[in-house]
Amino acid sequence: MSGVYLDYNATAPIRPEAAHAVACALAIGGNPSSVHAAGRTARAAVEKARAEVAALVGSREGSVTFTSGGTEANALAIESAVAAGARRPLIGLAEHASVMESALATGLMVEGWPVRPDGTVDLDWLQQRLKAWSVEDGRPFAALSLANNETGVIQPVAEASRLMVEAGGWLHVDAVQAAGKIPVDFNALGADTLSLSGHKLGGPQGVGALVSGQRSTLSRRLHGGGQERGRRAGTENVPGIAGMGAAAAAALRDLDRFAAHAAWRDAAQARLVEAAGVTIVGEGAPRLPSVLCFATEGFEAQRQVMALDLDGVMVSAGAACSSGKVSASKVLIAMGFGPLAGSAIRVSGGWATSAEDWDRFAQVWLSAHARHQARRASAA
Repeated sequence: MSGVYLDYNATAPIRPEAAHAVACALAIGGNPSSVHAAGRTARAAVEKARAEVAALVGSREGSVTFTSGGTEANALAIESAVAAGARRPLIGLAEHASVMESALATGLMVEGWPVRPDGTVDLDWLQQRLKAWSVEDGRPFAALSLANNETGVIQPVAEASRLMVEAGGWLHVDAVQAAGKIPVDFNALGADTLSLSGHKLGGPQGVGALVSGQRSTLSRRLHGGGQERGRRAGTENVPGIAGMGAAAAAALRDLDRFAAHAAWRDAAQARLVEAAGVTIVGEGAPRLPSVLCFATEGFEAQRQVMALDLDGVMVSAGAACSSGKVSASKVLIAMGFGPLAGSAIRVSGGWATSAEDWDRFAQVWLSAHARHQARRASAA
């Protein structure tokens, strides 16, 4: 890929190990449900990937159900919780659209779980809400991302899980952005279900997984055959699954080196704050080491993204699923940024990012900002 790519939270470039695994799986040619040699080889590829994905998040192999991506994994968790008795889903106001929209699509009364100005969820609110829970509300259910897709803010999942367990509830954790960037331990988090996405890890697009624990029961949404232990019908996407497994294994191998991204990110952040006085989003909270979200008054997000792109640096304005729309980030609005939310961009690195990439980004952005300021001054 030419230029500087710093939009890993949208999609990570495919890892060589994943591309190789996809090619090998394509050459198999068998259906993993078939009992002949080609079918058994395909089944072996799927189960190898299942073990690799399970290892990334410290879960049992049998707890992993492959899906078409993170969106389907989130929907499967939410609809399964509803089938198990959830009646008033509690959804963080800074959650990914696939979580909020899936909850709203159930037709139930969805309650917004407030976030603090630093981007972390309000645990005091959750505790008080669970104390006031009634039988009519059904089984308590809440959804929370481990790391926010726009800000990189890491959420207090283990603490939220403790409150949900005490209330006899179900906590779904969207770990799509966190997996492969920080250690993720399914059992230590206390999650009942946890979603993952292949292309965020450096695997192919169109494949994901839902990890489920003993307190949760999945109710399949796709009906037909008995694939995925009866949890999701349809012939498995063998090449995609193999690629996701290889990417998960590579991400786990490289996890110790990922922490180095924080120093590169922080150096770029310091330059922007000193030279342009930008506002860092989530600065007071723990963040993914590779994510920088910041806002600049009077410098629209889309204008920033286009200026950077013209100089060969690729970033985004908010979530990839909505960045093509000229609208302020709902996540930042929930955090209380108001009008400033429309001038925030997200910079996110990953497995192939270097310190030079972050340095180049800072240099290009500062030049773009200087030009913008000069235009504003001449128009005044």
